Order: sequence, then C-alpha cells, then structure tokens
Amino acid sequence: MFFESYKSILYSDTLVPDIFITEYMPLLSSDSVKVYLYCLFLSKHNKNASTEEFAKNMGLEVSKVKECLAQLENFGVLSWKEDGLVLHDLKEKEIKKMYRLKTTSTPEEAVSNSEKNKKRNEIIYTINNTFFQGIMSPSWYTDIDAWFDRYKFDEDVMLALFQYCFDHKGLIKPYIEKVAENWKNRNIRNSFDLDNYSIEYKKFKDVRSAIVKKLKLGRNLTEFEEEYVEKWVMDYGYDIDTIELALKKTTSKTNPNFNYLDSIITDWHKNNLKTKEDIAVYETARRKKNTKTGNSVASVVVPQKGNFEQRKYEDEYLNSLYENA
Repeated sequence: MFFESYKSILYSDTLVPDIFITEYMPLLSSDSVKVYLYCLFLSKHNKNASTEEFAKNMGLEVSKVKECLAQLENFGVLSWKEDGLVLHDLKEKEIKKMYRLKTTSTPEEAVSNSEKNKKRNEIIYTINNTFFQGIMSPSWYTDIDAWFDRYKFDEDVMLALFQYCFDHKGLIKPYIEKVAENWKNRNIRNSFDLDNYSIEYKKFKDVRSAIVKKLKLGRNLTEFEEEYVEKWVMDYGYDIDTIELALKKTTSKTNPNFNYLDSIITDWHKNNLKTKEDIAVYETARRKKNTKTGNSVASVVVPQKGNFEQRKYEDEYLNSLYENA
C-alpha cells in the first residue's frame, strides 16, 4: 500500500540557512538575495527554469539575473554544471572551514596557549554579546582567531577594531580586514599604540574638515581624497597651516584636484621641509630660479620678422617666367 503525501504551495515553506543570513547576505546585493531565495524555492520543488523565465518571474532583466548568479558563484553559494545549477550546503561548507588539524605541543606551549586562548575567548565573548546580540555565526570565531595571529593585536585592540568598524561602516568582514591592515601598517599592536594613533587620527579629521571648508567643496571627501589627507597629516606630519599654503596655490588653477595638491606637498616632504618658514624660503628660491630661466630663454629667442635673407633672382630667370606666362 502506497501513501503519497501532498501539500499545497499555500502550506509549504522554503527554509533559509541561518549561515546564509549571517555570513553571505551582508555581502550580497538585494537582487542577489532575491535570486538565491528563488533558487532555493525551485530546487525544493525540483523545477526547471531558463534564465529568461527566471528573469520574468523575478521582475529582473536577464543581464541582472546573470550578474546575480555570477556574484553568488563568486561567494561560493552555488556553482554551474552542464545541465543547471547546484546550490551548495552552506552548513557543511562552514563546518569544513572551521575544522583544522591540531598538532601536539610541549607542556610550556600548552600553558602559554591556554592563557592566550583564555584572554581571546573573553574578548570574543564580549564581541559576540556587544555587536551580535549573542548569536554570532561560528565562522566569526575562526576569523577573529585568525586576525589575532595575522595582525598581532592585543585583545583590547581587537575590541576597539570592532567598535570602530561598527561605528563607521558596519561589521562587514572585508571592511574590518581593510581597517585592520591599515592599523597593522601603522604599527598598532597594543593600547598605547592605539592611543597615539587616536590622537593622530583626530588631527586628520580636523584637517579634513578644514580642507572641505576652505575649498568650499560642499561635499565629503572621497575615499581616495581622504587617503591623500591621511598621508599629509599622519605620514608627513603637516598641520592645516602648512597644508593651507598648498591650498592657496589652487586659486590660479581652473580645475584644481588632489593630485595637484599631493604633488606640491610631497615635493615639500621630499625636500625635508618641516615648517612654513622653510617652505616660504624654498618657494621663493624656486620662483627666482624659474624667472631667471625664463629670461635667459627669452633673450635667445629669434625674432620672426626680418630673420631671413631675401632670395635674389637672375634677369634671365625672370624673363623665362614672363615668356611662359
């Protein structure tokens, strides 16, 4: 006796892994999330759909569907095969990523690692409760542990990293890694380093605001423009009074840009100019040199009028022209 169960679509559900919500959804576009949900729906019912049918059912352009599928494939959510798409088991994928072979340690290493891991676990617990409401995805644990080893941060610096990213652009892993890489390049390892960086970063923000005001941009600086300002303040050590000398040079330019400003300020830095007085002497000397060079060039310019010898013609040649005419 065979019993066939049947459930109307009105009563059916499509399950979405929590791993997708916590790990992948923040990184995907809204259309890619829509496409993934529809893929789950079709795969549950073992349905076939062409790209064109897919696009019509989702209210999207065919090109947009292809773009979303490419993004999902790039993040490892699905892959293509000859006759269609395969949705990956995201839970199994995370378990494999979390699994790491363990090797034996000496007793001394074991004690050291135990103490280190205890401190790390306390900070990770704090991060989980502070920023993830106590439901942080398992992959975050392995990522944070890897960041500790990669960037050599102390525990309080790791907590400050999450707070900084949370306050600015959110807890997106590529953004966190970008900020962490910047901190590492600036030799931030402990709270003392971080305090010094915070002082310098405040100077950077003040200079950034002053530049926007003085140039009357009416907008925030772009990411690339901010990198210029950060270099002038935090790498070169210039303050707004010094940078303003470069800003004044833009008054003679119809379309000044930050590349032009950077060329000026970088030239000062290469010539080891520290103060406004040093820069003033340097610029004065350069103007005199340019003026002198300009005059010497002007003195040897050959005038265009009367600078050739008049050609002379014989009478026989002129008579022949007249006869031909």
